[in-house]
Amino acid sequence: MKIFEVIYRGFCKVEEMMVAVFVAVITFLVFISALARSFNHPLNWAQDMALLLFAWVVFLGADSALRWADFVRVDMVIRFFPAKIRKFLYYFFYLVVIVFLGILVRFGIPLCIDNAKRLFQTLGITYSWATISAPIGSFLMIITILLKLIRHWNEKEIKSEGKEAI
Repeated sequence: MKIFEVIYRGFCKVEEMMVAVFVAVITFLVFISALARSFNHPLNWAQDMALLLFAWVVFLGADSALRWADFVRVDMVIRFFPAKIRKFLYYFFYLVVIVFLGILVRFGIPLCIDNAKRLFQTLGITYSWATISAPIGSFLMIITILLKLIRHWNEKEIKSEGKEAI
């Protein structure tokens, strides 16, 4: 189990680094493209590259954000419920999100296959490189949620064992 944790932590660091690099590249490309356009030398490929990278930033960044925060629930409303209902809602909300992400994976793969025929005009690659970000990112978010739920469940068991021991 320790090996899996080390690999996963390494993957998470790589993912976060990719998002940071992609955001920097997108910013640079949009700036240079606007600058070049103002001098009557548009860089059409820069827009396509920024669009491709943006698709990946959205889904990889969402996975990273999900890993660091519990943004699925609305604490302002949930805190008024009893503890048992809050626990139920915690798992229920994440279950709803997993179902939604599963739908994105299920329908994102055929979309990616269909987009294999469509090319980015200036890059010479298919739109599949952009559309595959949805099912891959959604799958990664499902893994993140499952790990969070397992961790939450294990912490709950540890706390309840500690109370019984006292």
